[in-house]
Amino acid sequence: MKFAVHQANHIGGRKYNQDRVGYAYTNDALLLVLADGMGGHLHGEIAAQIAVYTFMRAFSRLEQGRAKEPEVFLRATMRAGHDAIIDYARENQLGGNPGTTCVVALVQDGKVWFAHAGDSRFYLLRGNAVANVTKDHSVVQQWADWGIITEAEMKTHPDRNKITNCLGGVEDMFYVEVSPSMEAMSGDTLLLCSDGFWSPLLQEELVKLIYAQPIGDLLVELVEVAVFREGARADNTTAVVARLGDTEKEHSSETPVCIILDERQAPA
Repeated sequence: MKFAVHQANHIGGRKYNQDRVGYAYTNDALLLVLADGMGGHLHGEIAAQIAVYTFMRAFSRLEQGRAKEPEVFLRATMRAGHDAIIDYARENQLGGNPGTTCVVALVQDGKVWFAHAGDSRFYLLRGNAVANVTKDHSVVQQWADWGIITEAEMKTHPDRNKITNCLGGVEDMFYVEVSPSMEAMSGDTLLLCSDGFWSPLLQEELVKLIYAQPIGDLLVELVEVAVFREGARADNTTAVVARLGDTEKEHSSETPVCIILDERQAPA
């Protein structure tokens, strides 16, 4: 499979960086996952790490390097991550459950599947537009759906960080939303990002990633812009992009290759 992966991250104005990112691939499939941990004293970064590692482990165990039932794979693996976080909190007597959002994309058989819990987003960028984007599991998204506030007001509302779904956290609050698959096309740009990235940025700015050369430089620039706009209140700000197409580097492996990304790693 031909693709390029780039990621960028900034701690923002926070004491800890609780965002985690990873990707994995074989000859026939590409998986990207991003998690945004919550709850500083409850180790949200551990919840995010568990979510990412759960997907890496599940992908590494796929037979013949591909998911037989992609929707089932995404749903079951995210549920397994949620259960693992609950178990970790119980075993380590944390006095509560750390939580994390999670968003994941799987490219296989000429299609893209994506799933999420929380307000970390997946964008499919194509042509010169956003072809698809996940809908946040958040209080302000519900209010926007009901017409109480506008989409623009979501970005600045004081309750914009209150989510209604996550892995860990409140044990019975969790659910997985798996979106219908879409055809994968050469030139597609897949963007997964935490709310610290998408919230301060305009959609027109994200669309620039489609044609950016090199894309990694623009991604870093957008992270810096997002942090600058939020100032001292800036959240952890993380994004990972994968560009698909014949002009990208060939990544081939009969066995799964799983990589946990951080801000020090070079593009793949």
